[in-house]
Amino acid sequence: TRRALLVAAPALALGATVRAAARDARPMRIVSLNPCLDAILLRLAEPARVAALSHYARDARTSAVAAEASSFPFTYETAEEIVALRPDLVLASRHTAIATRNALERLGIPFALFGVPDTVEDSLAQIAEIARLTGAEAQGAMLEREIRAAIAAAAPPPGLRPIAALILQGRGLAAGPGTLLDEMLARTGFVNAAARYGVVYWGEVPLELLIADPPQLLLSEADGAGFSQAGRMLGHPALAAVSGRMARAAFPETLFYCGGPVLLKTAAALVAARDAYWAAHA
Repeated sequence: TRRALLVAAPALALGATVRAAARDARPMRIVSLNPCLDAILLRLAEPARVAALSHYARDARTSAVAAEASSFPFTYETAEEIVALRPDLVLASRHTAIATRNALERLGIPFALFGVPDTVEDSLAQIAEIARLTGAEAQGAMLEREIRAAIAAAAPPPGLRPIAALILQGRGLAAGPGTLLDEMLARTGFVNAAARYGVVYWGEVPLELLIADPPQLLLSEADGAGFSQAGRMLGHPALAAVSGRMARAAFPETLFYCGGPVLLKTAAALVAARDAYWAAHA
């Protein structure tokens, strides 16, 4: 049958609830409804099998694969658009509209439902599950090896003191303990300063607290300007008062939420920030 089966995957193992149809052949028309899933799908499946990506995929403000996604169709996540594409697999997130998910199930269109990974292992398990569903196990295994190697290479030299760093996004939103970014900070030579501002998981850091107790390093859009929503806060003149105690480094907002192949760019950005900090503070 091509009707969706309700199969709950262990949350800690996969970070996803999987709904997929039993099938004998690889899906040939795959639709992704989430920018993080877009990035994984583009690495695993041949372009001819990608029927559409999410409407976020081409947006350079939110997608780490905007350039690669520019030539693919996209949807605004409505059931009507998805049905018209005649997919044999839809990759959806827990944020996908309930009405769309219910319509896909009612129409018998197989879909897989994924959450946001909070650890590197959760992210790698998500890649493996998508690889299994799409019949791209070899590509998934190759991507996993690439990510593991990149993270291992990004580890700090022995004896290097951790840098107290804060990753800050638009409107003062910070990645706190228990997030994927928290783990990536720890793996690359940082200690996450978010907890000292009371951030649990994700939370806001008021400008007043940032000025009163600045971290050693603030990671954000290059200067808080341009299209970033963080511009109003990160470009505030008051931050100049702590410039002698707080260094700044670029960390694109496109790296905030996604794991998968985006971790390759995340590791590279953190290593660049770490090395630049120690070059200036040796």
